[in-house]
Amino acid sequence: MAFPVDLRRCQVLGLVGTAFLAAGGESAGALPVRELLAPSSAHAALGLVGAYFGVVLLIAAWVLLGRLIRGPEPPGPRALMTVLVIWAAPLLLAPPLFSRDVYSYLAQGAMVDAHMDVYAHGPARLGGPLAAEVSPLWRHTGAPYGPVFLGVASALSGLTRGELPAGLFGMRLVALLGVGLMAAALPRLARHSGADPAAALWLGALNPLVLLHLVAGAHNDAIMLGLLGLGLVAALGRWPVLGAVLVTLAALVKAPAVLGLVAVVALQVRAGGGRTRAVATTAAAATATTVAATTVAGTGYGWVRALDTPVSSQNWALTSLLGRATGALLERLGSDLAPLAVPAWHVFGVVAAVVSVLAIWLRLRPRPVYALGLSLAAVAAFGPAIRPWYALWGLFLIAAAAPSSSVRHRVAAVTGVLALAALPSGGPADTGQLILAVCGGLLAVVVLWQARQAELAPAPGRTA
Repeated sequence: MAFPVDLRRCQVLGLVGTAFLAAGGESAGALPVRELLAPSSAHAALGLVGAYFGVVLLIAAWVLLGRLIRGPEPPGPRALMTVLVIWAAPLLLAPPLFSRDVYSYLAQGAMVDAHMDVYAHGPARLGGPLAAEVSPLWRHTGAPYGPVFLGVASALSGLTRGELPAGLFGMRLVALLGVGLMAAALPRLARHSGADPAAALWLGALNPLVLLHLVAGAHNDAIMLGLLGLGLVAALGRWPVLGAVLVTLAALVKAPAVLGLVAVVALQVRAGGGRTRAVATTAAAATATTVAATTVAGTGYGWVRALDTPVSSQNWALTSLLGRATGALLERLGSDLAPLAVPAWHVFGVVAAVVSVLAIWLRLRPRPVYALGLSLAAVAAFGPAIRPWYALWGLFLIAAAAPSSSVRHRVAAVTGVLALAALPSGGPADTGQLILAVCGGLLAVVVLWQARQAELAPAPGRTA
């Protein structure tokens, strides 16, 4: 007997999951400094267990929804949009989760609003309560973001007058706008690529990483991906100049989106335009947009040199892990080259990313949306720093253009693992916190198993 699955069940299970996550975040999330609890406190421990209980329920709801989409009567895009709204609702007023980056956004917006050079100075120059909320690692580091996002953050700072609760809520609304643009773009991109729009929405917008990190974490990657998706839709609709403008705006939020301009050119060529004209038109639109956006934001062009903003020496990117391992080995051998190991691996990662992107485009030029998704995935994988939400750079477009369901299944498996890879506080985990997180997840598994057994049990007076 199969375990019954229906849309209502998925909606409720995911809603319970995000509700537990939001409730757990009230004591275990990335709270303002004055509200932080000691990780060893009973309240924080209970919150961590509850948050991970919710995460596992959300993942289970997403997996069941994927099974429903592959069934004989799959829900349509409109029904899936409703599911996204329902699942995201409890997170709207929750504290920041899985990262403290949103506090950096608010501090940097306040700096721009105060006419400080946000690229030359870190939030420490701002001082005051907002700067105190920024992680010490980034308090003296210039912003790595483009003028479009900093302009939005500055406008938000002016509207909220530096009030933290209002600023956090406003930044989450900006992220929700980005997620909405992503969800709106996915069906169109999927139809162009010959993929199922419902499957694309399931993997690209209802993905737990979207809810955990773009919505709950309020990351600016949401607005970057939303503008990127909208730009590709415009290019598909024979509005290549508008497409180039929107993709450039996305790149002026976060730099990796600049690869989208290659897709805009490729789409123009596919539509019958000349390559030289396509390159010239796209370059002109991108240049004009960059100049206009930078002028309006008033940040200057310091964002160009800020692209090499230093990364944490303890981050778990592939090249950083290999660099630390190589450095440790060289130290044991008594070599003076040990300090150069991490920088050397970072350079190798950049070279590997460039080579991978070139190989992808040479092979997949006829499929520009899919090529762009794989290219962004390569940039994230080989970059000097990685966070779970960076996986969404490529996943968003792979969801829309993957050539087979097997590709989606593999990407979905990676998603499930990455959804469990960060603590709600956004900080490093100690052994005690890991045990509590595992207990919360196991408790959810037990509850799900018991629910399944209850569904499969025969009714009284009936045989199985």
